[in-house]
Amino acid sequence: MTSSHDGGDSTASTAPRVPHAAWALENAVFSAAMVAQRLPWTDAAARALGLEALTREGVRRALLEHLRRTRSGSPVRLRTPFGSFLVALTPAACESLLVRAGEDRALEPPAGLTAAGQRYGLSPHTALAWETAAPGGELPALAARYVDEAVDGRRGDGTLEWQAWSRAMAALARHLVAGEAAAEDTLLSEIVTRAVAADGPGARTDLEAALRRRTARYLEDPAPDSLAGRLVAAGACADTAAAAVAHALALVSEAATATTLQALALHSVEPEASPEETVARALRHYPPVAAAVHRVRTPFVWEGLDIAAGTEILCAPGWLPDPKGGAGPGIWPSALCGAPGACAASRLGVLVAEELLRAVTAVARPFVVSPRLVAGRLPGTLEARSLLVSLRELPGGRGDGRVTVGRPAALPVPVRGCAPASYGALAQTSADRLAEHAVSLAACAGAEGWDRDEAGESFRMVLLDHAGRCERAAAGVRKAATRLVD
Repeated sequence: MTSSHDGGDSTASTAPRVPHAAWALENAVFSAAMVAQRLPWTDAAARALGLEALTREGVRRALLEHLRRTRSGSPVRLRTPFGSFLVALTPAACESLLVRAGEDRALEPPAGLTAAGQRYGLSPHTALAWETAAPGGELPALAARYVDEAVDGRRGDGTLEWQAWSRAMAALARHLVAGEAAAEDTLLSEIVTRAVAADGPGARTDLEAALRRRTARYLEDPAPDSLAGRLVAAGACADTAAAAVAHALALVSEAATATTLQALALHSVEPEASPEETVARALRHYPPVAAAVHRVRTPFVWEGLDIAAGTEILCAPGWLPDPKGGAGPGIWPSALCGAPGACAASRLGVLVAEELLRAVTAVARPFVVSPRLVAGRLPGTLEARSLLVSLRELPGGRGDGRVTVGRPAALPVPVRGCAPASYGALAQTSADRLAEHAVSLAACAGAEGWDRDEAGESFRMVLLDHAGRCERAAAGVRKAATRLVD
């Protein structure tokens, strides 16, 4: 370095340094925390006793805090059974690192990482201005429409059936993204799903071509209130519009189907929280993209660190501390999209989930039948497909006066060991069905024609007697349900 007294430059250039490598014990603890993700029962005892520090999340938090303290917050290279990863320790560092790599085009497309360490494809991120992606005033009405369809499609015990729920939510996503004409186009969703999961460049190329052909029909004369219509109005080219429609459809479908159901489960244990808070918490605890791996294809330098080609950067939003300022998963790190920076499609998915939760709770009160949830002791994993949620209609709901309800009454799975409130919700649903049956029987008895002869009058009295018995039975079941719920 040249002295400033000699008129030289006092600034010394420092060679980039390599990232810190974790110690063997740190690698072992981090690996154990990753492996424990696939074994939900490992920390059941700690959760039951309220020993949060001994749960999987508690161990991860303690280890990451230790690494932040001992490495001054700098990313650390950790070796695990699933590979060697460069792990950023804060949301800001992770975002900055990936954005810097993106500016240099140094990254390969990200891949998701399951709890078992398997890689899987993620929907390719497409940059999209929020002004284009943002829905208009049609979203609340659309959410209410498809929620009504899902609520009406419940089983006889009031529980939501996964296939029926997912069909309704996928139709909502297609309607919102590609227009009403696409609502019943299940092939569009199938092609998007298969294109994301395509294995190999050949299959991916073929499916991307099929996707362009399928979306072309909705981009030629698009519905103006759909995302496709707003993209065309903004002057997006055909390839960009098709990619944006596919990315938004993938993320909105995931948020509407799985995240909304998880948010309903969280709402059942903390009903006082707002839809925005509940959805953010669902994405925080149960992110659809729990971990993403970004492989570096060309070396680059970030804040004095030399990031070599072949390095795999692990981004796990659920493991990082809460972002300051309450940015939440809708901005970044995104629990729906593996790309760094803001993702308009992810933000749209969060908005849809919030509106769906608001629409469901406006007409029904959700209860979780299985698994059993306790506020403050939420499970580490909450698979949406395995959730059994019952919707209890709020007082003053609409009735159709039919004699038969037309829903199967059998429980789909055993429900032993559930919370009393869950049994109460099921009993309340049975009481509601009995009351509806009593009303429909009485309406049937009041129809014209029964009083034309003696036999008709006799049949009418039988209907009224049966309606009375149903009404009395409903009152008894409702009293028992109220005791269980309260």
